[in-house]
Parts: sequence; structure tokens; C-alpha cells
Amino acid sequence: MSGTCALLLLALGACGFHRQGVVPLTPIIRNTYIDARDARTGFQLELRRSLAASGASIAPSAAQASATLRILRDETGRRVLSVSAANTPREYEVYYAVEYAVVADGKELLPPQELELTRNYSFDEARLLAKEEEEEILRAEIARDLAGIVMRRISSL
Repeated sequence: MSGTCALLLLALGACGFHRQGVVPLTPIIRNTYIDARDARTGFQLELRRSLAASGASIAPSAAQASATLRILRDETGRRVLSVSAANTPREYEVYYAVEYAVVADGKELLPPQELELTRNYSFDEARLLAKEEEEEILRAEIARDLAGIVMRRISSL
């Protein structure tokens, strides 16, 4: 039985299988410093979690890192998409925009990349608390999606 399990694990490893959310990283990215103004944004928390899940370590300074991931822009917000006849918002768009670059040994491995994702949701003033919670959930999902996109892009380095 244990031989069968070992053979199955070997076959899964050989086909390129990896756990969901785990992206194999090149050695240059495995010890990364994240250069950003605010380390507590939703995107950055998700990015740090994804890097750690992929086996990378977050260096405390650029001098101790093999690569630096520069977060040039990290912003989120919402825009009104439609209004009612009484001029009250009926639909919003939540957006999250990031811009990042990767540098190692003084060379730009990945030039500045801009990403923006959006999600729409209907708004009802009578359900204000529920709609605020929905907006926060959407914002967290967008941050997770953005971190996944960034991880896939830096894994190709």
C-alpha cells in the first residue's frame, strides 16, 4: 500500500501538479523583499501569504534579499455605475489597482506592470450593512485574484 502511495505521489510530482494557490518560484524570487508604502493592504497580505505558501521567505531588508518586489501603486475604491430616478446609487463598481516591478542585482527583471480588477454589485439603501459587507468581501476577493496574477507572472521569471 505504501509503495502505491509513493508511486502516486511521484506521478503527481512528475506531471507538474501542485496545490491550488501554490506557484513554483525560481530561486531568484525565493528570498524577496517587498518594497511598499503600506504593508497592511489586502493585496499585500494576500501576496505575502502566496509567497510563503510557495516556499519563499520575506526578507526584512533589500540588502538581505535576492530580489525586490516593488509595489508602486496599491489602491482600491468604488465608483457609481448607475443611479435611480431619484438620483440615488443603484449599482457600484469596486476596483483594485496595483502596479509592481521586480528588481534583482540592480537589473529590472520585470518592468512596471499595472493591473486593475473590478467587480459590480447592486446597492440597496435599505440593506446598507449587508451591502457594505458585500463590498468588503468583493474587495478581499479582488485582492486575492490580483495576488494570484502577480504570483503567476513572477513565477515565469
